[in-house]
Amino acid sequence: MHVSWVNYLVASKTMQSPTAESRMLVETQGRESDTDLWVVVIGRNEGERLTRCFDSIRPTAAVMVYVDSASTDDSVSAARERGIEVVELDMSIPFTAARARNAGFARLKQTARPARWIQFIDGDCEIIDGWFDHAKAFMSQDDSVACVCGGLRERYPDRSVYNRIADQAAYLPSGRIQACGGIAMMRAEVFEQLGGFRDDLVAGEEPELCLRMRNAGWAIWRLAIPMAWHDSAMLKFGQWWKRTRRVGYTYAQAATMYGRQDPTMVRQTVRAWTWAAVIPAIIAAATLAFGLPALCLLAIYPLQVLRMAASLPGELNHRLWSASFLVLGKLPELLGQCQYWLARQSRTPPSSFHKS
Repeated sequence: MHVSWVNYLVASKTMQSPTAESRMLVETQGRESDTDLWVVVIGRNEGERLTRCFDSIRPTAAVMVYVDSASTDDSVSAARERGIEVVELDMSIPFTAARARNAGFARLKQTARPARWIQFIDGDCEIIDGWFDHAKAFMSQDDSVACVCGGLRERYPDRSVYNRIADQAAYLPSGRIQACGGIAMMRAEVFEQLGGFRDDLVAGEEPELCLRMRNAGWAIWRLAIPMAWHDSAMLKFGQWWKRTRRVGYTYAQAATMYGRQDPTMVRQTVRAWTWAAVIPAIIAAATLAFGLPALCLLAIYPLQVLRMAASLPGELNHRLWSASFLVLGKLPELLGQCQYWLARQSRTPPSSFHKS
C-alpha cells in the first residue's frame, strides 16, 4: 500500500467495531423514498464482503445499484434477494472500474428519483455508520465542494503484513486535496455535467475526474472522519506486487495525460525511476569501476527506509514495515510504468488489472 493520492487513511477513535452487528438491509429498489443519495456498488466475486457492503447501507440512506462484472459466485442473486437493482456488464467490452461506475449512475438516472449526492463504493468495502450524514452535511454547508472522502480502514489488519500496511493511518487533517480514491461521495449534478469517469482509463480515473472538477472551479475535500472499512484480503506477496504495479501504471498514465497541470504525478514517476533504475545503475557502474567496496553504496536503501519510517505515524514496527515496502515498491511501480509505455507504443489494449 502506498501513501499517495489513492490512499486516505484517517485514524479515529470513534470508528465502529469491525464486529458490530447493528446492520440494516438496504432500501428495496424502486420503493417510494425521499432519499437524496444514490449509491453505486461495483464488484466481482466478492462473496461475503459484498453482502456486508450491502448491509452496511441503511434503508433510509440511499437508493442503490449493484454493477457486476461477470461474477461466478452468488453476487448477483445476493443483490436481487435484497431488492437491489443489478447491472450486469457486457464483458465483451474491455472492463474498467470507470465504465462500471458510469453504468451504475446511468441505470439510477433511468430507474430512481433524482438525488443530490452519489456515493461510489467497491464491493469489498463497508460504509461506516455516520459517514453519509457527515459527508452530505459538509457539502451542504459549502457550495464549492463537489467531492468528499474520509478515512478508509483495513477490516482485518492482523491477517497479513500487507493488510497491516494498508491499515496504517495517515493521521491527515481535514482539508482540500487534489484527488480522491474510488470510495467517495460526489454531487450528482456535477458528476453528470462533467461526463462522469473516462470509460477508457483502466486506472487513475478518479484523479482525472477530480482534475476536471478543479478546472471547473470545484473543490475536493478529505474529512478526518471514518468513511469505510476495506477488506483488501491482501495475503500474498503477488497481490501486493500487482497492486503496486497498478499504481505505477496510473502514475505514468496521469503524467502523460495531464502532467503539466498536476506535477505530482510527474514527481511520482521520477521517484520510481530514481530508486529502481538510476541508483542501481550508478551502484553497478561504481562496482565495475572500483570493485566490491562500491557495494557499500547499497546502504542508501536501508537509510531511506529509516528516513521514511521516521516520517510515518504509528508503532515503530509498523512504520518500518511500511517504509520497507514503500521503498521496495518502486520496482513494481517502474514495471507498471513500462507496461503503460509498451501498451501505448504498441497501441494494444492495456491490462485492466481486474481482480480475479
